Amino acid sequence: MATTNDLKNGTTLKLDGGELWSVVEFQHVKPGKGGAFVRTKLKNITSGKVVDKTFNAGVKVEVANVDRRDMQYLYNDGESYIFMDTQTYDQLFVPSEVVGKNAGYLLESAVVTVAVNEGNPLYIELPAAVELEISQTDPGLQGDRSTGGTKPATLETGAVIQVPLFISTGERVKVDTRTGDYLGRVN
Repeated sequence: MATTNDLKNGTTLKLDGGELWSVVEFQHVKPGKGGAFVRTKLKNITSGKVVDKTFNAGVKVEVANVDRRDMQYLYNDGESYIFMDTQTYDQLFVPSEVVGKNAGYLLESAVVTVAVNEGNPLYIELPAAVELEISQTDPGLQGDRSTGGTKPATLETGAVIQVPLFISTGERVKVDTRTGDYLGRVN
């Protein structure tokens, strides 16, 4: 248990019957009249829903113990993604729903951060950008310019992103894992 005065960005709270919420931002407010309070923006860890919630200052809140560890991605068995703890070599089975859209940027042996609460994987965090190879894209046409349009390209993981017309099959590109945007070529 902690008080609302101890809140920080990234703290995970257990509210509303055991649901886990991450503090996105908080602000201590001391109005001229009345008691102080804490205005927060909370994100539900499982659904991603963001809500505003206000607490009276000094109120006790339950802080969830979330263990964030670097783990290496091993393989996908069809139902789960298997990760290995790089310190203890223990394997963790993460359901496909938890990995979600991040699967499109996940290569075997990649090291990611996995958040676990009471043995249950909550989410995975990829690096901000990854380098992947273009496995298939249509050839650019004569007269295509670097400032021209874009075309779809399939990455080695199976994800499809938009790339400039001059990119060809077999090239390595840098991709933003948060938005899926093309960031540039990799030599």
